[in-house]
Amino acid sequence: MLRVSDANSIETGLKNGTHKMDLGLNGKVAIITGGSDGIGKAAAISLASEGAKVAIVGRTQAKIDAAVVDIKAAGGSDVIGVATDVSVESEVQAMVAKVFDEFGGVDILVNNAGTSSATTLEKMTDGDLEVDFGIKIYGAIYCARAALPHLKASGAGAIVNTTTPGGKASGPGAQPTSLSRAAGISLTKSWAGELAQHNIRVNTICVGVLKSGQHRTRWEGMNAKDPNYSLEDHWKTFGGRVPLGRIGEAQEAGDVICFLASGRASYVTGTAINVDGGTAPVV
Repeated sequence: MLRVSDANSIETGLKNGTHKMDLGLNGKVAIITGGSDGIGKAAAISLASEGAKVAIVGRTQAKIDAAVVDIKAAGGSDVIGVATDVSVESEVQAMVAKVFDEFGGVDILVNNAGTSSATTLEKMTDGDLEVDFGIKIYGAIYCARAALPHLKASGAGAIVNTTTPGGKASGPGAQPTSLSRAAGISLTKSWAGELAQHNIRVNTICVGVLKSGQHRTRWEGMNAKDPNYSLEDHWKTFGGRVPLGRIGEAQEAGDVICFLASGRASYVTGTAINVDGGTAPVV
């Protein structure tokens, strides 16, 4: 079991930006969808701190602009934000063209857009499916398709998809997210085989519960019903279910994405890596 002092040390190091890994990413160009918060923003900070030129993508320009300021403050220099609905292919094409015009190429694509949605077969609507797959699957496909010519030109391109352990082992009432995440894992393996001839590696991180914007929003709803239920209570509740004994930091997932996008992972492709503190029932 992780000691409290160890967990505090990890959290302090992440907040202070001491997670730099020196991965040889200086000058590489990365697009990160869902980049204004949580895992996407954390990945942007990791990549930018390694010298990568970063374009974060989200639907709300004000939120993106605020994230750009934070990423630059954390050590990034070349960072832009592009408001885009990834479920609309024409917007994705325009976004990729804008990034290319700004930075002159695309070497890394992180498909991270999407939020968690869980219900049962009886309650799930066609609208639930359309929204979930529109962002997570169609969005990933649109982004990969638009970026592919640039990733080929890179000579050492990388795609990292964010999925969940539920995509490997779905629990009851976990659809449509478990369904779309299973599709994302499948796409990862398929693309890895297809694109290897172009030296484009494709991997996915299967992320468990982390301190992220969507989970803070969930806490806010619970706190509204019970004002005595603090955010720390929320983290302790979820962390108590994790074998490592704590809830993860978004930056811990961001650093794994950064590693997979780098040349240090040059022989890693077609892999789904659990980043969940040991919670998943499968490897």
